[in-house]
Amino acid sequence: MSDPTGRKAVAAVWRIDSARIIGALTRYTGDFALAEDLAQEALAEALVTWPREGVPNNPAGWLLTVGRRRAIDTFRRRSTRDEKYAALAHHLSEGGALTGATDPAPAPDDVLWDPDQIDDDTLALVFTSCHPVLSREAAVAMTLRVIGGLTSDEIARAFLVPTATVQARITRAKKTLGAANVPFEVPPAEERPRRLAQVLSVIYLIFTEGSSASSGDEVMRLDLAGEAQRLARILSRLMPAEPEAHSLLALLELTAARFPARRGPDGETVLLEDQDRRRWDRSAIARGRAALAKATDAGRGYGYYGLQAAIAECHALAPSVQETDWNRIVLLYEALGRLAPSPVVDLNRAVAVSMARGPEAALPIVEELAGTDAFAHSHQLPGVRGELLRRLGRVEEARSALQEAVRLCGNERERAVLTRKLAAL
Repeated sequence: MSDPTGRKAVAAVWRIDSARIIGALTRYTGDFALAEDLAQEALAEALVTWPREGVPNNPAGWLLTVGRRRAIDTFRRRSTRDEKYAALAHHLSEGGALTGATDPAPAPDDVLWDPDQIDDDTLALVFTSCHPVLSREAAVAMTLRVIGGLTSDEIARAFLVPTATVQARITRAKKTLGAANVPFEVPPAEERPRRLAQVLSVIYLIFTEGSSASSGDEVMRLDLAGEAQRLARILSRLMPAEPEAHSLLALLELTAARFPARRGPDGETVLLEDQDRRRWDRSAIARGRAALAKATDAGRGYGYYGLQAAIAECHALAPSVQETDWNRIVLLYEALGRLAPSPVVDLNRAVAVSMARGPEAALPIVEELAGTDAFAHSHQLPGVRGELLRRLGRVEEARSALQEAVRLCGNERERAVLTRKLAAL
């Protein structure tokens, strides 16, 4: 009889340990695409075997052993009884079930001996999944698949795209990596800062989509945001000397701390000024501040994510919107704008200026942005402009701006907030 706990165990082990399993298989085979396929085959076998025969004592080692055996079968089918086959075979003990169903005797280099251990295979896998030769969409899909352990269906649901689209992105990504002969390795020290930027960007993009869903009827996708936080924790532990890795983790923790207060009883969006700050996650704030302190200890000054984390810390420490240190936030946004100029940064700076110095000081910044096409298809700029005009008493102009924001907004919950503002006028 099938045991449902077996399937739950498979899902749990895969989510936690898939990255190290795929990393180890890539190291053994020298082929990233093959390793990912072998790991999926081992997962499929576990879904059949564990519910029937019980969960093995070393579940991750079981999956790795099955993956290795499948690798040997693959090389046999390819008629390549050469050094690759020998290199793989010598890692396997004699005997045991052919499928790997019998819990194998632990080998010295079998993965997942220590659930907290993070090795170079995982770090190499992170850099491979986020390699610059991949498109942003492909890198996100690969990262969630091989590091996060998400299925194609889960990734598709998170980004509201068909499963076939996700599968196609992953397939293209593996082909691209193969065609470019991307080595499975931790980049040399001199290359890591440049390559790290892509890794941080991919994780941040995943979190951004989870924390502020661009479409659909949910304001947040907590599973997606939580996965990004987990990836950031892994990266900060893999690269403890990189301040921006700690800064990204700080930003994600401090931002996620506000999640419990961002939704009302019916799932509606609750704006920052209306949030019950007693519901903010104080443990997440403490973790975020600790991560930011590690970045500060590096002594290099705040980078792109460090400045944003410092802004998030200002919000986290303030007892109310009125008591927030808006002047410091303005300065931090100005520094961020010099470091990484962006229309989004300018718009956020305008909001901070409006709180520190009044809407009349902020409106020229917004009007200048409105003269560009940076927000041509976004509701953000007309939403901010409408709020500033409302505070200045220019009701008709505010109404027109908010109507434009409602038209452009793709998220139903955020659209409802804008509609309420419009109705109040």
